[in-house]
Amino acid sequence: MQVRWVLCKALTALRSSHLLRRLAPRQTHFTRRFETMETENAAGHGLRPGETLETEGGVSENAAGHGLRPGETLETEGVVSENAAGHGLRPGETLVKEGRASVLFPGANEVFYNPVQEFNRDLTCAVLTEFVRETLAQRGVRILVPGEKDRVVVSLTEDEEKTTGREVEREETEEAEFRTAVVGERCEEGLCVLEGLAASGLRSVRFALEVPGLKRVTANDFSAKAAELITRNIHHNNLTHLMETQNRDASMLMYEARAKNARYDVIDLDPYGSPAHFLDAAVQAVSDGGLLCITCTDMAVMAGNSGETCYSKYGSVSIKSKYCHEMALRIILHSLDQRANVHQRYIQPLLSVSVDFYIRVFIRVRTGQATVKNSASKQALVYNCVGCGAYHLQRMGKKTCQGKNMKYSAATGPPVGELCSHCGQRHQLGGPIWAEPIHDVAFVQKVLSAVSGNPSRFGTSKRIEEFSELQDVPLYYVLDQLSSTLHCNTPSMLQFRSAVLNAGYRVSLSHACKNAVKTDAPSAVLWDIMRCWEKKNPVRRERLSETSPAFRILTTEPTVQACFDVRDDANPQSRKRHLTRFQENPQANWGPKARARGGISCELEDKRKKFQGKRKNQITDFSQLKHFPCKKFRKGTCTYGDKCGYSHDAEQQEP
Repeated sequence: MQVRWVLCKALTALRSSHLLRRLAPRQTHFTRRFETMETENAAGHGLRPGETLETEGGVSENAAGHGLRPGETLETEGVVSENAAGHGLRPGETLVKEGRASVLFPGANEVFYNPVQEFNRDLTCAVLTEFVRETLAQRGVRILVPGEKDRVVVSLTEDEEKTTGREVEREETEEAEFRTAVVGERCEEGLCVLEGLAASGLRSVRFALEVPGLKRVTANDFSAKAAELITRNIHHNNLTHLMETQNRDASMLMYEARAKNARYDVIDLDPYGSPAHFLDAAVQAVSDGGLLCITCTDMAVMAGNSGETCYSKYGSVSIKSKYCHEMALRIILHSLDQRANVHQRYIQPLLSVSVDFYIRVFIRVRTGQATVKNSASKQALVYNCVGCGAYHLQRMGKKTCQGKNMKYSAATGPPVGELCSHCGQRHQLGGPIWAEPIHDVAFVQKVLSAVSGNPSRFGTSKRIEEFSELQDVPLYYVLDQLSSTLHCNTPSMLQFRSAVLNAGYRVSLSHACKNAVKTDAPSAVLWDIMRCWEKKNPVRRERLSETSPAFRILTTEPTVQACFDVRDDANPQSRKRHLTRFQENPQANWGPKARARGGISCELEDKRKKFQGKRKNQITDFSQLKHFPCKKFRKGTCTYGDKCGYSHDAEQQEP
């Protein structure tokens, strides 16, 4: 039996590879014999009665080593396998494969899962890998990522070869002294990772299987069903040596880890909705210099639909504006920094993205009372004109350097008058927001280099592409909004960017909006450029109201004469390389998914679908009422008998 089991394992590996296809026809009978042996020894291989594995080709295989239970199917590359009665499958759980992980999911929405957020998980793995690489390099550990090419430094001249020869020898000696960490193995000098809201544990499993240099990955969820599912997925992926399950309240778990020797190096929070009530615990439970990964999906609140709700959650008032998506990023960064300051800590944003229907921030948390004093000058209020959309920032604090000392004082303002100087409309006041850079350019370049050097590592590598963006310019304008305000034709992006560059200012795109114009040019210069454009494409003034923003802006002569001659540097590299910056919807019904339910039976689900919209879509043909059971008949009080419009069929009556 032991020899037969070894042969079974060897042939299992061959069947999934291309080697089996090259076997001679004389070996076919042995393969068939192996299939018979595999069926006969199913009980000895850990299978339970009725367990099968639905593969991509539709072949039902015994799921030895896969840990499937009766009614479970396999989902590969986001495609759900159909339950087939002939294979002994029943409606229930599915097996989802993403990256190197394969995890079980219940058929009913008992545990939350959204396949659209694969990009979120891919990006997190990429960022975490570079963070681990930087951190472990200081501890004398080098990580190995599967598929990653060796980084080789090439000398350009003979002189450089002579001068750098000793440096290369020293680097080789230092590299030999480094210890190596690989994926899937426990690293004693590695990082401790916590996923506070793990649901099925898919993200944590991917961390353990795809990111080297980890000491422990803790997957926590408050739901008992989710915690049980996480444990099963850990065993399914053979990660018991690296992962652990917690069935705790995420906030309490993090509060208990506030001690310096108990803190986590990385904390990932991806809640359904707002993460506000987890932030205070998170900034305390992460180690000094540790990484916080936060997702916010309550974009309706953060984008200006409910400014008062945004203030209650994040301590900042959101504004409904064209730059709302970047403002949402700066609101969550402000909230994180404010909560960290309470504990003499501060944040350093590494990467902040607004993508699809959510925002994702990666920040480093450090401790330092002196640096915390700078936080007031890093926050700003936003004055937004309701007429033309011009905005101005008002810093919350002011710092001046006096020799080796730094003096802190209150800021002076406001930067605008009561009414807008361009259109005469009033201002809205929003914020405070984070007014400093939202990316660490050096760190982002490392992430991009690693992804471009190993494009097959992630399924969404094409979305993680190089994209330049001005770091010291908060918020942005939208070209469509500028032309819409004046009721004129819209200049091309190249023409407008060229005009800004010809005026002596910098300009870039923004990842948060397709037609964004991020520039250090003041709003007065932008409106002068639009006035010059309107002179080339006149607007019928008689159709404009004298109180409209367009009339008041166009009645003022421009002080800057714009030149719209297209410059070569006006076209960014991402457009020259035809990179896809804004993806099409990946699937039907794409977007946020419903919150995970406690679990309902298939019968109750069918009943809900049957009676959905019963009152909304009133039936005009009363003969159709016979499809619905009579409630009075069920109670024994119906007096209509056969004349009753509803059904008296006992099979339709609920027990």
